[in-house]
Amino acid sequence: MSDLIAKAAIDKRMASIVQPVIEGLGYELVRIRLMSGKSTTLQIMAERPEGGIEVDDCAKISNELSAILDVEDPIEAEYALEVSSPGIDRPLTRLKDFAAWAGFEAKLETSELIDGQRRFKGPLRGVEDNEVLIEIQQGIIGLDFEWLTEAKLVLTDELVAETLKTRKDIVESDFDHIEKEED
Repeated sequence: MSDLIAKAAIDKRMASIVQPVIEGLGYELVRIRLMSGKSTTLQIMAERPEGGIEVDDCAKISNELSAILDVEDPIEAEYALEVSSPGIDRPLTRLKDFAAWAGFEAKLETSELIDGQRRFKGPLRGVEDNEVLIEIQQGIIGLDFEWLTEAKLVLTDELVAETLKTRKDIVESDFDHIEKEED
């Protein structure tokens, strides 16, 4: 499992419990995080193998996971379970995500300095072997998938338009046009 799906040891432990349930229901785990603050939340992002997820799907996953987590009881403290879609400006956590979203702008962060930098922003250009290709000012570079510590799509008009196209129940003409200010 990629560290982008489950980073911390507790996240990896939780993933080992929830991933088989999610996959058994016909979905894929995109990301899992146990987040603490004023309250504790177990955040799970999932989607269908072909992409997308609806509110009813999230409820189905949540109900199944609640039953399993009540039995397994892996978290000692009180917590809220949150099951959601990855969203439009989604995290990219699996190698296949970088191929699927080729052409769209992303922000990537690496664990090590690469030519003096850890953060990269630009259009994704797909995947080659175990490398994520991204176009930066100097040209297209390949970053080993294992080097990545964070990766997400950048919210752009093109990304929103593409997301709307894939939604069957949304009609783009039902929304107001967003006008851009000229510089």
